[in-house]
Amino acid sequence: MLLASGTISTRSYVKTVQLTSALALFFALTAAFGQTPPSDTGLTENPVFQKTCAKCHGKTADGRHFGGPSLVSEKTAAASADELRNIITNGKHRMPKYAGKLTTEEIDTLVKEIKKQQKK
Repeated sequence: MLLASGTISTRSYVKTVQLTSALALFFALTAAFGQTPPSDTGLTENPVFQKTCAKCHGKTADGRHFGGPSLVSEKTAAASADELRNIITNGKHRMPKYAGKLTTEEIDTLVKEIKKQQKK
């Protein structure tokens, strides 16, 4: 509230600071947790997959001719979680390494989703 003297009351100032702090916290948490989807999300719905993997492995993870192999194939199903994590992290053949480009959490989520996709 603006007082006759042209200053803002202490109560208004405190409310403004509280609201600003709450909004800053909200946006910080949204940014921190907004990149990695919950682990119950499917592989092809994962924004990291869509942005990073789909261009080579296909939007449905079935692979692409002259691109990346199927992530739902028997060969991929035979790979262990550690092997998949290593391939995503360090690359293999034509696949680039994603260490430093994806967080450990994002890589782990992709591995879990690839393994989960294969059990269907």
